[in-house]
Amino acid sequence: MSIRPLTLVEYIGQEEVKKQVRVLIDSAKKRVESLDHIILAGPPGLGKTTLATVIATEMGSQIKVTSAPVIEKKGDIVGLLTSLKDGDILFIDEIHRLSPAFEEILYPAMEDFKLDIIIGGGVGKKRYSKAITLDLSRFTLIGATTRIGMLSDPLLSRFGVILTLDYYTEGELSEIVKRVAQIMAVEIEEEACMEIARHSRGTPRIANKILKRVYDFSLSHNRERIDTDTVRQALRLFSIKDYGIDSLMLKYLRILVESFHGGPIGLTTLCSALNEDRKTIEEVIEPFLLRMGFIKKTKVGRVAQGKAFEFLSNFRDT
Repeated sequence: MSIRPLTLVEYIGQEEVKKQVRVLIDSAKKRVESLDHIILAGPPGLGKTTLATVIATEMGSQIKVTSAPVIEKKGDIVGLLTSLKDGDILFIDEIHRLSPAFEEILYPAMEDFKLDIIIGGGVGKKRYSKAITLDLSRFTLIGATTRIGMLSDPLLSRFGVILTLDYYTEGELSEIVKRVAQIMAVEIEEEACMEIARHSRGTPRIANKILKRVYDFSLSHNRERIDTDTVRQALRLFSIKDYGIDSLMLKYLRILVESFHGGPIGLTTLCSALNEDRKTIEEVIEPFLLRMGFIKKTKVGRVAQGKAFEFLSNFRDT
């Protein structure tokens, strides 16, 4: 059972991005050409992979999905490119993690739909090599990234379109929860959907996870319909706090506020105190805390803001 939307009509939120995508698709269809190459940028969980699938469906194209970290040798990316047919879409997630050597292969493929490869064999003095150029089908590359600043300029310049996804409103998340609940055949009240949305940090992936945990709770307690009280009890059980702050974020704030008196504290020290790697802190924990004004990044380290002190004070009171 897939909860992913398949069309732009079903895709909730990101209205400005959808308008741009609709124009691109309509134009490409009228020209009877493939779409220009597209970058989808934004924080994790906002629907970049889903949007790529929607674009493929709207274009009537086949999509091949991969991720930059799993591309380990040149043969992997050569095999992907040569397997594409006219109009196909190649989706590369976390494209900012693609190695420079693999980027070099993509440049002529994206610009001229050609692939330059070197074949060779033999040993010693009899060793030979030969450069050949293969013609590729006219495909569309869609790359997804959570860190667009890490993309090299030569690669980024070869994308004709950059679409940036933003966090969702509570109303949009409530609609997403309602839609997914219908797919799951779960009865849920409107206010319960909104309560889940309030704790989802503007992210559909989190909203869907919370809905599933609330559903687990309702089944375990023999509740036929999910109401606000059921949601709140489930949130307490699974340690999801106000604003959607989870246990890892709570630990981060406590270390910053209580152990280091609000900071400043360096990232290396935070990694050691949390026993987490830099990527988890920078890409999972901090983006929401920064957006909500709980913390601030300075030249000398992370500093807690008044909202963080207030949140922890209220949390202790309850």
